[in-house]
Amino acid sequence: MINFTVTESGLEDQLLALVVKKERPDLAAKKEELVKQQNEFKIKLKELETGLLKQLAEAEGDILEDIALIESLEYSKKLSTEIKEKVEIAIETEKNINEASEAYRPSASRGALVFFLMSELYKIHSFYKFSLDSFVIVVKRAIDLVQEADRKAKLALKKAAEGDEEEEEGEEGEEKKEEAPEDEEEE
Repeated sequence: MINFTVTESGLEDQLLALVVKKERPDLAAKKEELVKQQNEFKIKLKELETGLLKQLAEAEGDILEDIALIESLEYSKKLSTEIKEKVEIAIETEKNINEASEAYRPSASRGALVFFLMSELYKIHSFYKFSLDSFVIVVKRAIDLVQEADRKAKLALKKAAEGDEEEEEGEEGEEKKEEAPEDEEEE
């Protein structure tokens, strides 16, 4: 029998990926690209290995005199070295992405906790049953609402800052006008 229930840590990781995808789509896209790139590297290395083994199996006579095989070995070595260097860079990049993603871990942790608290409400009444899919929809809506509220708050702050600058400019202009008549009276 297979148990398909979600664990709190598993849900936390899913919610972390969801929050990062919503809040920092650049990080999520970069991570997806890295995973894709890593898989391509593995496929390429497997193809090289298969090709070399096939050539070695089909080689007749002294393999040291088979120029095509030697060139293929040199090409494979060069390509595998390049892939190894790219993998090291990708690992470092993935580490940086994971570190940046960890800033959203508290949100994911709280979300998982809320889901498991809500999933226990059925003990009070059967009306309180929640599916994971419906909970994820609610989390996505909540993130969208928070983003919209943040956007409106930033816009309001920007307008307020522009209003303050206009008031300061207006006050400076009035001060100059007041100073000008005093200068004329002195003459």
